[in-house]
Amino acid sequence: MSPRGEELARVLERPAHHPKALDPVTLAFTLLLSVGGSIIGLQLVTTLGLTPNTALIGVLLAIAASRIPIPVLRVFRSIHVQNLAQSSISAATYCAANSLLVPAGIPLLLGRPDLLPAVLGGATAGMLIDLMMLYWFFDSRLFPGSAAWPQGIAAAESIIAGDQGGWGAKLLVAGGAAGILGSLAGIPAAALGITFMGNIPALFMFGAGLLARAYTPVLLHADLNRQFMPHGMMIGAGLVALTQTMLLVFRRRKKTEPGPLAAVPFTRSEATVRKALAGGFLLRIAAAILLAFAGGLGRDMSPARLIAWVLFAAVSCVAAEFIVGFSAMHAGWFPAFATALIFLLVGLVLGFPPAAAALLVGFVVSGGPAFADGGFDLKAGWYLRGWGRNPQFDLEGRRQQIISALIGALTGLVLVAWFHGHYFNRGLFPPIDRVYVAAIRSGTDPSLPRRLLLWAIPGAILQFAGGVERQLGILFATGLLLVNAAAGWVVLVGLGVRIVVRRIYGKAAEVPLSVFGAGCIAGNALADFGSSAVAGWRGR
Repeated sequence: MSPRGEELARVLERPAHHPKALDPVTLAFTLLLSVGGSIIGLQLVTTLGLTPNTALIGVLLAIAASRIPIPVLRVFRSIHVQNLAQSSISAATYCAANSLLVPAGIPLLLGRPDLLPAVLGGATAGMLIDLMMLYWFFDSRLFPGSAAWPQGIAAAESIIAGDQGGWGAKLLVAGGAAGILGSLAGIPAAALGITFMGNIPALFMFGAGLLARAYTPVLLHADLNRQFMPHGMMIGAGLVALTQTMLLVFRRRKKTEPGPLAAVPFTRSEATVRKALAGGFLLRIAAAILLAFAGGLGRDMSPARLIAWVLFAAVSCVAAEFIVGFSAMHAGWFPAFATALIFLLVGLVLGFPPAAAALLVGFVVSGGPAFADGGFDLKAGWYLRGWGRNPQFDLEGRRQQIISALIGALTGLVLVAWFHGHYFNRGLFPPIDRVYVAAIRSGTDPSLPRRLLLWAIPGAILQFAGGVERQLGILFATGLLLVNAAAGWVVLVGLGVRIVVRRIYGKAAEVPLSVFGAGCIAGNALADFGSSAVAGWRGR
């Protein structure tokens, strides 16, 4: 175990039993947070096209509640209850906005309001399936608890600072100040924080992808997006990543290999992951069948084509889950919208009619945000529970976190079902919906299959070279899908600083660097949330 893990296992609170998510006071508080988080997500995704990470807002509100001198509120002094609070509000925000409202807007913009119930039902199924898949996959060899999950570390260190103070709190505050100042200056300080935590080769490729997307039009007079290079690269890398995952999961081993922290075994065995993967795929097949019949696809397609659509939808959801999950785990960014666009383009190449394409993209886009955001929250809990040193306590806490996340997700569903018309009737749609609908209406460029195949080859080679541990192809393609030159420079400079500091001070420097980095992420997130919230409410 690393020095930070030893320290946390020694000093952090670990009661005999983990606090329950359904305890009356905790449940009432998480419901209130979930309603607030859902409203924040709906407002900002329709006015600005983005969804902020509200986990730190939940942390701050829980800490504030614990300071109120009312006996019933003492429960919020527990770092584990604070973790439940941040799990619920962040799940509500992402699920309401990204997993539900984004799919719901697609059929209305397409002129097919009759498809709305089917799309919303399919999105709900995709969201819940991916949350459950995360529960079974987290802290396995596929998605280790010891991996970066940078936003989760930021939330955990914020909770620790509020509870313990000490040198960690000072470093966190310093990083938070840097994050706020960076945000005010237009510098993505969160990218700097991420470079102090993640896998160096993976982050290097992420930064390289960001810079390639930004400067190729200037240097080579070529628009990579118009050439479908990011999409093709992600298709190739995603197919190889899916193959690598299957080989990793289904390869028989004499015993479960320990995690990267040799003293801490994984809490999910490969046998458990195999069962979960098979069960998740069957659930997606069942959901896709119900979605197809609810959307009336049997009227537009032959039985053979309908079966092909069901299989393609299920496979696309699995592939998108891994692409988004690996990106979130290594880089802290997850290109859920862009990944869904990729599978939409492939579906159009395969000749699926507009209604089928709309149902497909709504189904695919719904799961990734729930999976990635839930991964950050479970990482925070794993961190707070002592880095997995007590597997039984960690699993108990993980169950309670998933319950809190489900409370947030279902609260988001209720608010979307009730209030989507409040936004759509005024023409307030998530901007990405207009991109999806434009792609569906325009059909397929005859040269698209060739371009996707051309760029899929280097994406596949890069992913194969990096292996499942580094995800080089996935991270490079993620960078290509984003437009953020400043983040690319910050990532490369941050990696250089990290390498130099490690050479001077050795591995001991990793702990203070990661805590400072967590502060950068937290400060940047709070500043961005504040500015986007003000802009969003002004845009009502």
